[in-house]
Order: sequence, then structure tokens, then C-alpha cells
Amino acid sequence: MPVTLDRTAALLHDALDAGRVPGLVAAVDDPRHDPRHGTGVHVLGDDGAGHPLRRDTIVRIASITKPVVAVAALALVEDGMLDLDEPVAAWLPELAAPRVLRHEAAALDDTVPARRPITLYDLLTYRCGIGMIPRFSFDLPVQCATAGLGSDGPPGSYPLPDPDTWTARLAAVPLVAQPGSRWLYQTSGDLLGVLLARRCGTDLQTVLAERVFDPLGMRDTGFSVPVADRDRFVPLLAAAPGGGFTVTDPVDGAWAAPPVFPSGGGGLVSTLDDLLAFTRALRGGGSPVLSPGAVAELTTDRLSAAQRAGAAPFLDDGCGWGLGLAVEGGGRYGWDGGLGTGWRSDPSTGVISLLLTQVVWDGPEGPALLHSFRAAAHS
Repeated sequence: MPVTLDRTAALLHDALDAGRVPGLVAAVDDPRHDPRHGTGVHVLGDDGAGHPLRRDTIVRIASITKPVVAVAALALVEDGMLDLDEPVAAWLPELAAPRVLRHEAAALDDTVPARRPITLYDLLTYRCGIGMIPRFSFDLPVQCATAGLGSDGPPGSYPLPDPDTWTARLAAVPLVAQPGSRWLYQTSGDLLGVLLARRCGTDLQTVLAERVFDPLGMRDTGFSVPVADRDRFVPLLAAAPGGGFTVTDPVDGAWAAPPVFPSGGGGLVSTLDDLLAFTRALRGGGSPVLSPGAVAELTTDRLSAAQRAGAAPFLDDGCGWGLGLAVEGGGRYGWDGGLGTGWRSDPSTGVISLLLTQVVWDGPEGPALLHSFRAAAHS
């Protein structure tokens, strides 16, 4: 086995032995090695209740949903059904004439008109003007006004209203920033999901199945887990203050039935092999879902230096954003899910790293385990 895979395996075993997670599923896919050893897959530990994890264990991938939805959007662009520069008001008329706060702490009636319409490109680059403000006291007027709309808690922590009600409630709140001027987390992904469903005249699950899941054979990826597959699903855990873990969402909890609001920002569940199919397709030029040119668009950083600096702590220092995913210096791209998952692909080496746990990360920057795994995988 290559040295990188040995080093990664040792690190993951140490994490289990130290009690940092009860179990995990991980892969380091390196096409430069002999095909028999190019992918190191690790299936370790259990679900926290003694049930061993499997390679096909289903986990909540949370914000890794964002690049999946972005790929579907680009597929529609390539088919001529959408245009990156068109105003979203064609499909989200609620956002046809937004107002913008004079500053993020302003009263909700202290606004100016938006200087230009919000575009599809703004949604994909997360610069539509509204989203998670890195002020975690959640006491600003705009934060209070958007409470319960998905930008003030992890996926599945509370039910969201149906897409039309959600969009109307969101559109009644002023933007935090002028369209295109500031990177803000989360809400663009949910708006993008609503737009795709409306453009295709169906629900978001169907759009993603037609544009991404079915072409790539991602049979276990979706917004809920059927009863027949629930023996492969795991409870969501959080580290307990005195050690050990507590269950925050059981297997028959928030993902037991199709949601009223399929969150394009964080609602999917998936498996290791489904995510390998997705990430390998991007590594290989996008076929059969995207062209190589579209993959290049997806993975090109779009942020200015000031926008990158203002995106902390969601984006690491110097990290940028392409279309629905992070782009690091040197071109490495991917994204992480706050419910315990992480993905990066390095186009210079072809290496893909995937880490899937069922333990909620302890902050927006992720845990030490994720960073040490990634460093070992891409060394």
C-alpha cells in the first residue's frame, strides 16, 4: 500500500482509539498508483450504539449538497435552460425588486434599492446579498427576521416551510449587501434549489436525479432515507461535554420522510461510493453530466481578496469560492458538511479525499480530525 494510504489509515485508527468519533468511512483515491491500490478505503468503528459501519453506510452530507446542486444548475445552463447572467426574477419573482440594508446591523426599514438584479451567477458564487452573517449571537435585526429559514442552525434541526412560503418570507427581508458585493454562506444554495425546481416544473429531488444521480449511478443519494435502507443509515451524534456522544437525530428522525423543503444548501444524504462517483466525474472532465469547460467554470475562484477575507470563519484564510464549492490556493476544490463530512479534490495530482462521520463538527471551520486527514491524504 502507498505510504500516503498507510499514513492516513494510522491517523484514522488513532482518532477512533482516542474516542474522537465512534466510527467513520473514508477514502483516498489516487489515480497515480497501481489500480489495485489506488483507492484506500477505510471503514472503521460503529454508529455509537455498537452497530458496525459499512462501506455503503448512509450519512447526512449537509453542505456537500451545495456542489451537487451547483452541478445540476450548470447542466441546465449547458442545455440552454438557464443563463448565468440572467436575473433570477424570471424564476424567483419574489426577488424582482430587493431592498438592501445600509449596513448589516441596520434596522429593517433602513434600506436603499438594489443597484442591479440578482443573477444566477450571484447564487452560484454565494453573492446574492443575503446569507449567514458571521455573528453567532444572532441578535442583528436581519438575523431575527430570517430566524427559522435555515441560516441560523444545522440542517434538520427544525422544519422549514414549503418552498413558496420560504421564498416569500425570505424576500420580505432586505438584503444584507448589494448583489455581487459580498460572499455570504448558506442561503444562496437554498434559493438555487428553489429556482431549479421551478425552472424544471418539478421538485428538487427529481431535478437532481435526472441531472446528476441517475447519470452517475448515485442510487443512495437523496433528501430522505427509505425504510428499506434505514438499516444502513446512522444516527447523528454530537460530542457530549463529559465524554462520549449524544444522539441529536435518530435514524427515524428528520430524514425519515421526504422533506417539505428540500434544502439545496444542506439536505442530502449519501454514501462513500456515490460521492466517489460524483467526484471522479468532475476529475474526469464532467462526463456524463458536464463538459470539461463547465467543470473549469465550477472550480475557478470568483472572490476578490476582500470577499475572501470577509468570508471567515466559513472559508479558511486565503480560500476562495467557485460555483457552489470552495477553491483553495493551488486549485484544490471541494467542500465540507457540518454534520461530519469532508471532501477535497486536487486537480494537480488527481487525488480525492473523502471523510464521512456521523458526528457534528464542532465549529464552522471543522475539527482537527478533518484537517489532519486532509493533510495526510494530499501530502
